[in-house]
Amino acid sequence: MAAAEASIFSGSGDNSVWTDVSPLLQAACNGLQDGELIHGDNFNLYAAMSALEIMDPKMDSGMIGRYYSVDEAIDGGAAPIPISFDRTVDVQCTIDIMDHLLACEATWHKGHSLAQTVFSCIYLLRPERTTSHALLHSYSSVIRATCKAVISVVSDARTHEEEDLFTMMYGLNLNGEDEKCLSILNAVEETISRQLRACRALSARRKVLEDIEPLQNNPMLEEGYCRAILARLRFRKHFYHVLMCLKRPQGRGLQLARKHVASCISELKAIRELSGQHTACGGQTISEDRTTASGRQPVGFDASLNARLSAPTPPRSIKILSWSEFQKSQPDLVARAHLQRLLLQDGKLFGREAIFSVISKAATLPEVVKNHDIEKMECVIQLGQLVINLLRILCANSAWQRRKLGKILQDWRVTYIQLELALRSKFGEPSGTPSGENICMNILKQLLVWVEEKVYWIASRFLMLGFELELYSTSEYGMVYWYIYVVSVKLVEKLHHRISISNRGKRVKCRGKKKRVPGKDATRDIQFSPTVLFLQSHICLAEGLTMMLAALRNEKMILESPTPFNSDQERFFQHFELLQKAGIPDHNSYQSFEGSTKNASLSMLAMYNHFKDAQRIAKEVKSSFSDDPERLSELRRIEQVAEHNSVALSLLCRVGDALDSSLKLSFEFSHHPHFATAVVRRS
Repeated sequence: MAAAEASIFSGSGDNSVWTDVSPLLQAACNGLQDGELIHGDNFNLYAAMSALEIMDPKMDSGMIGRYYSVDEAIDGGAAPIPISFDRTVDVQCTIDIMDHLLACEATWHKGHSLAQTVFSCIYLLRPERTTSHALLHSYSSVIRATCKAVISVVSDARTHEEEDLFTMMYGLNLNGEDEKCLSILNAVEETISRQLRACRALSARRKVLEDIEPLQNNPMLEEGYCRAILARLRFRKHFYHVLMCLKRPQGRGLQLARKHVASCISELKAIRELSGQHTACGGQTISEDRTTASGRQPVGFDASLNARLSAPTPPRSIKILSWSEFQKSQPDLVARAHLQRLLLQDGKLFGREAIFSVISKAATLPEVVKNHDIEKMECVIQLGQLVINLLRILCANSAWQRRKLGKILQDWRVTYIQLELALRSKFGEPSGTPSGENICMNILKQLLVWVEEKVYWIASRFLMLGFELELYSTSEYGMVYWYIYVVSVKLVEKLHHRISISNRGKRVKCRGKKKRVPGKDATRDIQFSPTVLFLQSHICLAEGLTMMLAALRNEKMILESPTPFNSDQERFFQHFELLQKAGIPDHNSYQSFEGSTKNASLSMLAMYNHFKDAQRIAKEVKSSFSDDPERLSELRRIEQVAEHNSVALSLLCRVGDALDSSLKLSFEFSHHPHFATAVVRRS
């Protein structure tokens, strides 16, 4: 090893030269045992967490790819202008660049580095080189302007805290003539539109009114290529318009933004339909992982060029999203940033409506609330800030949402207690107070009910998100569904109470001096609203799953993995610690869960099938939400889970203790993200 070390220092000062350290590293490796590492005297655990593995492309930012710099890549022909002297090939390659840039942009929106996604395109790193290529230059210009607009809105909304790499530009220059990017794009679009019209005129043997040079050399491909490029240019134009419209204050550009979004979807559909017209030659099968319509690798991309820009952070290994991975149900960081910015402007909803007005509508407070100074009470002002924070939290991703919801539960609980104390200190006992004060007291009571309802809604959301984030093991599903059931019961109770108060107020106002019909109003009061029944279907599912899992555990039909590190009671506390600290619900403990599930059995479940109740309620309440597609979709999912679990329960009841080893029972989330479906398969 000493000889290897001596060979390294082959120069000093200005005459020093680089020497291969591989012999030294190899010698060091030979002398190390498993788990050992070479370190200095000041090396500690914190430094170990930040250590880099030399020569690992995922860790060592000094690892060089094919080129050392952008200029070297350009000199090496990595990003030629023109791309090809064959105009047909040039158009094909330009379309591939457009497609791959879109895939890179979608990957960036998922939270990856801008330098290693969108700006892995060498043409974007040297925009002055593309001026002679009108098509590529127009597309590149609008891409740069789009990136700048996206970074601006995400920074303003502060949603980039979820993924701090998103807004880091690593010295990349995004400054340009943003206002001119659309005019450049429109000019190119108009040229290609004329080329398309000329092509169609020739194919129909009509006279061409103007002398237009075709897009490329192959007449048979002209129309397809013109349409393919127009779809891509128009998508970029409409997407940029979406960003600009959403920037308008007080949501004034929302309706126009929706129209542009519809146009974006239409153009994407056209791109997919036209993708088969310029696929890779030779009848090759195109991979599902493709990032271009043709399936070819695009020209002019090298992610390793910008890898060292992320130092001292190790460069990430990034897989660019394929076309099939673009459409996902969960909105990404950019969409949620726009949502937050749209909802909250200057501390008001849409920049127009005061938060107390929003609370008044949500809590269905009477209109006379405007005549009182309730909104000036300190606890009500604090409630308004909690509502603003809640709206911001709901614009975060699932992981951040759950973390923040758990933290603000106690704040909402404290505000509820403060409101309750303010009510008692101001009015004391309800009896004997003047009628004017009674109105104010009733408003505070109704507000109190709404706050408690929101507390249970936040708790329910907190528990549900745990399934999306896969925080629960199968053996813990029973206790989680039991807690969801208990919380949901309280939520429905508060919701029904608030709706009943609101309905009574409306009937009193409409009835005026009319004579009261004995028994008539009482009959109306016990009717449940569609919203309450909607939540009741969730309660039936949660209760059914709780008892099914408990029965299977009690009758030894599912094997629970041993937990050497903690008991069921400890895991109960770990999962629900934040709820327990906030007293949600009151007097709720592991002993309560154990006591309510220890006698569960399949025979008892066969007599009272909670899943059939959920299915029945979901079917009955559907008609009340005919104009609400989201709730209709949720009710269909509830029906599916209830139906499949009811069938599985019937099968398990028939099999009973005779469940042989060939039958495997599992719980899957194939129909609903939060409510599991029992699946019985024969192995």
